[in-house]
Amino acid sequence: MKNAYEKELNSGYTGITVMAEAERCLLCHEAPCSASCPAGTDPARFIRSIRFRNFKGAAETIRSNNALGAVCARVCPTERYCEEACSRCGIDKPIDIGGLQRFATDFESKTGMKILEKGEANGKKIAVIGSGPSGLQAAASLLQKGYAVDIYEKDGKAGGFLRYALPKYRLPEEVVDGEVNRIAELGANFIFCREVGSDVKMDELKVSYDVVLVACGVETPVVPELFKGCSHAVHALDFLREVRQGNGAAEVPGSALVIGGGDTAMDAATTLKLMGVPTVINVTRKQLSDFRASKAELETARKAGVTIIDGYSPTAVDGKKVSFKHRSIDSELTIEADMIVLATGQKLEPEGLGLDADKNEAVCTDYCAGGNVFVTGDIAPGEKTVVYAVRKGKEAADAIDSFLGGK
Repeated sequence: MKNAYEKELNSGYTGITVMAEAERCLLCHEAPCSASCPAGTDPARFIRSIRFRNFKGAAETIRSNNALGAVCARVCPTERYCEEACSRCGIDKPIDIGGLQRFATDFESKTGMKILEKGEANGKKIAVIGSGPSGLQAAASLLQKGYAVDIYEKDGKAGGFLRYALPKYRLPEEVVDGEVNRIAELGANFIFCREVGSDVKMDELKVSYDVVLVACGVETPVVPELFKGCSHAVHALDFLREVRQGNGAAEVPGSALVIGGGDTAMDAATTLKLMGVPTVINVTRKQLSDFRASKAELETARKAGVTIIDGYSPTAVDGKKVSFKHRSIDSELTIEADMIVLATGQKLEPEGLGLDADKNEAVCTDYCAGGNVFVTGDIAPGEKTVVYAVRKGKEAADAIDSFLGGK
């Protein structure tokens, strides 16, 4: 039996309730929601299909534009993109576009639909380093263009951040498996437990392949100087990875302090509550009006019982005690907790890849890092969300195709 951490919190629509939501759509001409999807999916088109009970057509619209459509349906901050643009906002509330997309992709999975097709082989080979969302999407796009694709992954399974960092209550294992399997069925060759830079040299790949696409992500935790040497502090990504690999089974502290205001902070705080931690406090320097986390993640954390304190920055650490000072008013506070979780960002450490990048800085602006080496994902320009990773993967595939003389 699954524990609270493993159960997907939102059960999704049924065949009846999905129709009620789809019928709220105003069927806009030149729908603004479709122009606001970073991945290039057409929400207006697949919602129209659902409204007229063409679930198969809805799934085809989604999947043909987004190889990770089932993932994005669950983790995309839709309120910042398609739902923010929804014309229904001026009447009551936007259409639940993410929920409708989830219904269509769940239908696709349950009925065994095979939508993506491999292109006619063109005799050219691409190496993709990393199997996170952008690498997976780039591989799918390249395979549909006729390229042979080998994906080098340092871990034992594909998915990267999706598999090892996002909590299972947000993104179940079987959803990640389904997306990866579809790309494998297209012809992607996954080479696991092979880290480029140590197990295989970058120079070897550059000679063996027509193009090398670096999609390794930005995953090395950044620990603020204030917390270095603090035995009670752990980075949020390390914590989430440990919990995910243990299916929610980890040591449960009596209290926890989470520092940070993005989705990772909300994931860590909610996970702690689902594990049974009685007191979880989240402190962030951002104020709620400028919160980086999605509205859905913030609401989930609140419903789970997380206490959120905004506007405070840490100033001192003494064992389990962390002192904070407010950014704009004369106020200080000190919180003592058994565990301190730092959601303080990540950086790229491209040792052995021949790349030069600092935290949150793009390696290049046009996907080509020089010669036959291209980049995508977090180390390419643009936002660091899954849906933007999909967009970058598609654009990188187009850039590679153009570089190699495609259409």
